[in-house]
Amino acid sequence: MPPFGPGFGPRGRGFGGHGVRGHGGRRGGRARRGDVRASLLALLRERPMHGYEMITEIGERTGGVWRPSPGSVYPTLQLLEEEGLIKANEESGKKLFELTEQGRAEAEQGPESPWDEAGRRDDWEAVQEVGAALAAVDHAVRQVMMTGTEEQRAKGLAVLAETKKKLYLILAEEA
Repeated sequence: MPPFGPGFGPRGRGFGGHGVRGHGGRRGGRARRGDVRASLLALLRERPMHGYEMITEIGERTGGVWRPSPGSVYPTLQLLEEEGLIKANEESGKKLFELTEQGRAEAEQGPESPWDEAGRRDDWEAVQEVGAALAAVDHAVRQVMMTGTEEQRAKGLAVLAETKKKLYLILAEEA
């Protein structure tokens, strides 16, 4: 193990071995999920749509911040159909979904644009800014740890420990 801890060194990936992108390795992080059920009902309140069309529409309305997966949309559509809230009609080999009377009543009680909440949960520019800052810090840490003297590495680790402490103190401040 390198003297400056696991995850650093010629083949290390950065903090904790996870790199600056976080655990999943996905560029830019992962946006929080919105309410799939409410979003599908709200879209169908506007007009009948195909499943893929709804996925695309939500992605566009959130500026790409949230695009629900087919693995979350299609089971939800099936459940809504089983509950009698939507019905599917075959059109050119594809299912076109539309609200039933009961579904329209439930959709009217729900939020008008539930995808807006998903788009607001993460300020995407702030997420990207933090990612860039972490990448810069990761680069500096690597340089200090790989090329610095024992004393420089110790100072670098102390700076990281102090930074972590200061970040938690920010959360502890009264709003």
